[in-house]
Amino acid sequence: MFYVYILQSRKDQKYYIGQTNNLAKRLTYYNCGKVSATKNIRPFQVVYSERYNTRSEAMCREKKIKLMKGGNNFKKLTQ
Repeated sequence: MFYVYILQSRKDQKYYIGQTNNLAKRLTYYNCGKVSATKNIRPFQVVYSERYNTRSEAMCREKKIKLMKGGNNFKKLTQ
């Protein structure tokens, strides 16, 4: 299983979109500060996720969500 996720920083409320095969591990990775680009805006929480059978499906969906970022459809996903 692969997951497309939207994380939200509890510090500055910004969103991070990605895909992984282990969502719990990825969240821990971000919250431990192992990602230098986001370590100053942790902790994160998962605000949205979807499951896919293949990585390629997840990557296509991740790209679509990133294109929606800031629009009304993105806001619907994160509410």
